Amino acid sequence: MGVQKLKIAAAGLGRMGKRHAINFLHRTPRAELVAAFTPDEAETQWAKTNLEPYGVRLYDDYDAMISQEGLQAVVIATVTKVHAEEALKAMEKGLHVLCEKPISTDVSICRKVVDAAKAKPHLKVMCGFSRRFDSSYRDAYEKMDAGVIGTPTIFRSQTCDKHDPSPFFLEYSAQNGGCFVDMTVHDIDLALWFFGDNLIVKSVAAAGVAAVQTGLRDLGDCDNAVGIVEFWGGKIAYFYNSRMMAHGQEDTTEIIGTGGKLVVNGNPQANLVNTYTSAGIIRETPPHYYGRFEYAFVTESNEFTAAVLDNTKVPLKLSNAIRVVEIGSYLQEALSTGKKLYFNEAGQRVEQPRL
Repeated sequence: MGVQKLKIAAAGLGRMGKRHAINFLHRTPRAELVAAFTPDEAETQWAKTNLEPYGVRLYDDYDAMISQEGLQAVVIATVTKVHAEEALKAMEKGLHVLCEKPISTDVSICRKVVDAAKAKPHLKVMCGFSRRFDSSYRDAYEKMDAGVIGTPTIFRSQTCDKHDPSPFFLEYSAQNGGCFVDMTVHDIDLALWFFGDNLIVKSVAAAGVAAVQTGLRDLGDCDNAVGIVEFWGGKIAYFYNSRMMAHGQEDTTEIIGTGGKLVVNGNPQANLVNTYTSAGIIRETPPHYYGRFEYAFVTESNEFTAAVLDNTKVPLKLSNAIRVVEIGSYLQEALSTGKKLYFNEAGQRVEQPRL
């Protein structure tokens, strides 16, 4: 009798979709990639070379793909605006879902997906916040949880992309909700993980600039932004995002507690080689996000597969997919209005306190 494998399909074969497809095809032993969907001709040509020879059936129609006989799950990595629609359709077909973040840039639509998942508890539905699967973040969490740094109080985290002079970020930003909803959701999710899922926002403030990609201003977006979120109970999160790093990808997190602090990726480097010359000491950094988190994505695909096949809980709460977009939207609002937002202890919006 053969080993049971999860029959999964890949929706979307863009930059991230290709990675998911390859991971499920070659790096997830308990899964079998059986289908892939893309409406893009260039992506289809890539799939004919990299997927079809391994028996993966290619589709240019999402509905047709999720109707393939024997299919059990789908990994969604299409453009953000169709994440929710495709996730809902997959659940209606009785398929398990791993969806790239965010489920939607609209909080109410995120809720629809979460409610649909609650109505079908036999299905495993997970939003892919990859840093939760990174070995360094997991090690830091275990140390914090063991009391190594006392009570965690300040959380400082950043997502900083290497500058891309092409029109990519302009085209990408036009459909992904802005820098806080698109980029900082990773850091927000980490704050919810390290500080606790039951955090209630007390205040939100943000500021930003379009220093290099000036076209972002027309979209109401920035290439550098800072946000501060205060939570009831005495905890503060400081978020920074950037799309203009000259040297490479730099995603760093500090968890500061009453008895010390933990730093994840405080000195980013691509490998263990440092170059010592008359110019000084040079340490190369990863050129992009995947260079830092490649193995986190591999772990994610394997743990999602195991949750489906073994009927165990997925590694993170789907409800957090609402919280991160909600907080990201608050930051985006504070950025665009220049106003600080306030909330009561029940998490409801209130007017600015007056002295």
